Amino acid sequence: MVGELIPSSVDPATAGVDFWRRYHKFRRVRQKESRPDDPLRDDADEEAHMKRVSPFQETVYYEVFRDGEILGLLQGSSVKPASPEYVSNRHLYEADIFVRSEFRRRGIASSFLPVVVELMDRRGCTTLGFWVEEDSGHEFMKWVGAESKLTAIESRLMFSEIEWQEMERWAAEGARRSPDTTLEIIDGPLPEDEWQAFSSQLSAMLNTMPFEDLDHGEIVVTPEKMRDFYERLELSGEVQHTVVTREPDGTISGITDITWAPYRSAFIEQRFTGVRPEARGRGLGKWIKAAMLLHIRDLYPGTRWIATGNARSNAPMLKINRALGFKPYRTGNEYQIIRDRLGGSLTAG
Repeated sequence: MVGELIPSSVDPATAGVDFWRRYHKFRRVRQKESRPDDPLRDDADEEAHMKRVSPFQETVYYEVFRDGEILGLLQGSSVKPASPEYVSNRHLYEADIFVRSEFRRRGIASSFLPVVVELMDRRGCTTLGFWVEEDSGHEFMKWVGAESKLTAIESRLMFSEIEWQEMERWAAEGARRSPDTTLEIIDGPLPEDEWQAFSSQLSAMLNTMPFEDLDHGEIVVTPEKMRDFYERLELSGEVQHTVVTREPDGTISGITDITWAPYRSAFIEQRFTGVRPEARGRGLGKWIKAAMLLHIRDLYPGTRWIATGNARSNAPMLKINRALGFKPYRTGNEYQIIRDRLGGSLTAG
């Protein structure tokens, strides 16, 4: 390791000016290497997000720094007992480790692993996960002994390349094939009196996503979690737009949503898109995706591109995205390793 440097805990809520100065410099270095084409959140917005305490997720930070610069950073997270997902997700711990390229292969990343084991033990977690996109991260996962459990593809659509006549045809065809189904567009937060029904139906659809070999718990959306989500969006002026289809009995059969933020005004983030299993085969997925794009065209004419992510095994959604014009941009993997295997490796080392 570099000298006697060891990870030290950082609490964003009480961190001083010196920490934020070195942190913002560090995240710019990381952004330039890992996601050079992506917009960067403003410093004030970033600090507000990190200082905000989630009622459902516990997040901690550890840094290795020298001479006023961060060389490596660990972010760890797990569900809190107050989370509706706690029962099925409490065994899971998620870690993100990044070391500046000029300081790699010096033991900084591995110095975080005993910290992670201690954090997992403190919370009773037994499975550790890492999201990895860079070659250096894949090499580190191999060294750690973690296994790839899920592969996801981020795809991007250039706004200037959208075939608008085709989108209008998709929208018209969707309405024609399901004449008793209504399509709604909601700009901003959903009305609060709809949160209960919406959250339960969204939860059901989210849990139909393919997770490949990933050890995962149940996704549970509640009105309380929706409130927390909307409050986080407000920190940076982010706006959500949602398209839903409803069946005659009021059941939501399809959902797609996007977010727009001032700091990335030319970049739309496409979030979840799902159709209830019993409603598939009627073109609802194409209908809601086309309706959303047509809505974005009117709302945000300055959009340059749209990004979305899907599991590699999600062939139906990937097929729709390819037909829309989305092209593969990057691939990432979710790795996992059980705590006992990780702890045993550290002891043996």
